[in-house]
Amino acid sequence: MKKVLAIILGGGAGTRLYPLTKLRAKPAVPVAGKYRLIDIPVSNCINSEIFKIYVLTQFNSASLNRHIARTYNFSGFSEGFVEVLAAQQTPENPNWFQGTADAVRQYIWLLEEWDVDEFLILSGDHLYRMDYRLFVQRHRETNADITLSVIPIDDRRASDFGLMKIDDSGRVVAFSEKPKGEALQQMRVDTTVLGLTKEQAQLQPYIASMGIYVFKKDVLIKLLKESLERTDFGKEIIPDAANKYNVQAYLFDDYWEDIGTIEAFYEANLALTQQPRPPFSFYHEEAPIYTRPRYLPPSKLLDCQITESIIGEGCILKNCRIQHSVLGVRSRIESGCIIEESLLMGADFYQAALESKSNVDKDDIPVGIGSDTIIRRAIIDKNARIGHDVKIINKDNVQEAERENQGFYIRSGIVVVLKNAVIPDGTII
Repeated sequence: MKKVLAIILGGGAGTRLYPLTKLRAKPAVPVAGKYRLIDIPVSNCINSEIFKIYVLTQFNSASLNRHIARTYNFSGFSEGFVEVLAAQQTPENPNWFQGTADAVRQYIWLLEEWDVDEFLILSGDHLYRMDYRLFVQRHRETNADITLSVIPIDDRRASDFGLMKIDDSGRVVAFSEKPKGEALQQMRVDTTVLGLTKEQAQLQPYIASMGIYVFKKDVLIKLLKESLERTDFGKEIIPDAANKYNVQAYLFDDYWEDIGTIEAFYEANLALTQQPRPPFSFYHEEAPIYTRPRYLPPSKLLDCQITESIIGEGCILKNCRIQHSVLGVRSRIESGCIIEESLLMGADFYQAALESKSNVDKDDIPVGIGSDTIIRRAIIDKNARIGHDVKIINKDNVQEAERENQGFYIRSGIVVVLKNAVIPDGTII
C-alpha cells in the first residue's frame, strides 16, 4: 500500500445538503454525534494502510482544514500525511474546479511527482467501511487500468443510479446513467461473476458505481491530459476510457450510503441507533473510525428517560425524554424537554455558568435546548440557541420551506435549524 496515494474529493457547494453546508464544506458536516463526514474515507485509508492522503476542496473549507490539521498528525518518522488541496488560480487555469476530474487535473503537477503505482479516488460524503487493500488487490490481479467499486442493486432502486454492464471476466463494457424501462432491462448482468451467490444475483441483477476508483498512475495522467474538455470521472472520463482501456469492476457487498441529501443524511444518522444490529456501526475493534480527540468530560444525565438513542460526550441532560435520536457533543437539554426522532449536533463550546441562565431577552438565550421544548423529526445544527416552550414539530406537515431569516429550513418534511440560529421562547414551527 506504500505505492498507493489516496485523493478524497470534497465535492461542490453541497446545495443538496444546504443549510448544513452554509458555513462548512460537505466533508466537514458533523455525523453520528462526534465525527465529521471526512473521517469516514480517511479512517478507511488508515485502516487499509494507505497513509498518503490528499483532500480536494473549494467551498467553505476553513472548518475542514482546521479539523484535518487537529486530527491527522502522523509521526515525523513516517511519510504519511493528510493534506487539503484547495482550488486555486494559476496562470494556466484561472477557474474553479469544474468537476471531479477537473479537480484532480488542476493538481496533476503535484500528483506526477509522487513515486506511486496507483491513485485511489474517493468521495467525501459516503458512509461505509471498506478495506481498500482488497480493492487495490483486485485491480492488480486483473491488470486493470481502472477499477470501479460497485454495489449490487435490485430492480426497485436501479434507475436511481449510474449502471454498468460487465462481461464474463468482470470487465466493464457499457455504461448507462439512470436508465428506465427497456434501457434498464438491457443493463442486467450476472453478478455471480463478481462473487455473489446465485440467490443474491437473482435479487440484485444490476451493478451501480459507488464513485470510488483505482487508476494506474500513468493512465490517469494520460486521460486527464489528453481530454481537457472532460471534467467528470463517472459521466465522461471512465465511460470514454472503457473502449481503449481495461476497466474492471470490484464488488462491494456491504452497507454503503451516499448521504448527499438532507433526507438521506437524516435517515443514515438515525439508523445508527438501531438495535441489535445497526446497518453501520462505529463499534468496530479492527477498523475504528477516527476523529479529533476533544478531551471532553463524560455526559451527565439527571433523571432522564432515554430510548434507542446515541448521546455524545460532554452533554448535560436534565429531566427530559429522548427517543430515537442522536445528540452531539456538548448538547445541553433543560428539564421538561421531549426530543423525538431528531439529530442534535451539539455545540463547539460551553458557556460560562452565569451566561447559561435563561433571561427574557432573546439575545440571552443560551446555547442548547430551553426548558419544556418539544423537538420532533428535526436536525438542529451546532450552537443553536433554542428558547423555552418552543415546539419544532412541523405542525402543518410542510415539505419544503426556506425561512433562513427565522433560523430554519424545511427539507423533505425535516426541519433544519441553522448553525448559530436563535429560536425565541414560545416559537412554534
